[in-house]
Order: sequence, then C-alpha cells, then structure tokens
Amino acid sequence: MNTRLMQRQQGVNLIELMVVVAIIAIIAAVAYPAYTRYVADSRRADCTGGMAGLANAMERHYSINGSYLNAAAGGADTGAPAVFGTACPIDGGTPYYNLTISAATASTYTVQAAPTGPQAGDRCGTLTLTNTGVKGVQGAAAGNDWQTCWR
Repeated sequence: MNTRLMQRQQGVNLIELMVVVAIIAIIAAVAYPAYTRYVADSRRADCTGGMAGLANAMERHYSINGSYLNAAAGGADTGAPAVFGTACPIDGGTPYYNLTISAATASTYTVQAAPTGPQAGDRCGTLTLTNTGVKGVQGAAAGNDWQTCWR
C-alpha cells in the first residue's frame, strides 16, 4: 500500500472556515447593536445622577444666597453652572452630556443635560430636571418618554 494514501488530512478546509466566519458575523450583527444601546443607556443613567448632583448644588446655592439666581458661570442666571461641573461624566473623561442651567428665577430652576460627542444621537434627546423634581425629555424619538429615559 501507498503510505501517502493512508495518511489522514489534518486541518480545516476553506468551506469550514467560511462557515465559522459566517456564524461569527451573524452573532456580531445581533450583539453589537445591543451592546451600543446598553452603553448609551449606561451613559444616560450616569448623567441622571450628575443632574441630581447639580440639583443638590443648586439647593446649596439657594440655602446660602436665598435665591437660585447667579448660579451660572460669570454670575449669570442661565448657561454653564458655576456651582457644579459642566459635563457628564462629572469626574472627567470624554464628555457625553453638557450640563446647563436653562432657566432660573429667585424661587425656581430647570437644569438640562444635552447629549454631545459619542452620545449626540441619543434617542432620549435632552434631559431636564426642575427644582420640584419634575423629570422630562426634549427632542426624544417617538416612544421615548421621561419614564423610559430616566431609568
């Protein structure tokens, strides 16, 4: 007998390799969108905590000054806050929400978190929070109300 014919071929042929590549591509096509949505949701959740921190800073400002006025940068009533950080994440890194004081009077305020950078296309749009704790969204895609976005 010819010893060459008796040897078994070892390794992977091209068809087997292409089947494995196709399976990996299908799994990736399903997993990647779920992953990116999870990342966006976790960034949003982090920033809702940052907005609560800004609301606490506004309350401290009120207890010291007797008013919510002049809490923004440069002593203004609206704009980037001077009493708290201006972006989420609060502890630094690439900002994905900009925090602003969108309205302030002596007795009321509204703060906003507008998506930016990697979060710019967020389905929930701009998050809002008032001095009475009313949560809201502006510019959210259909089906995304404040209860969906503020989880």
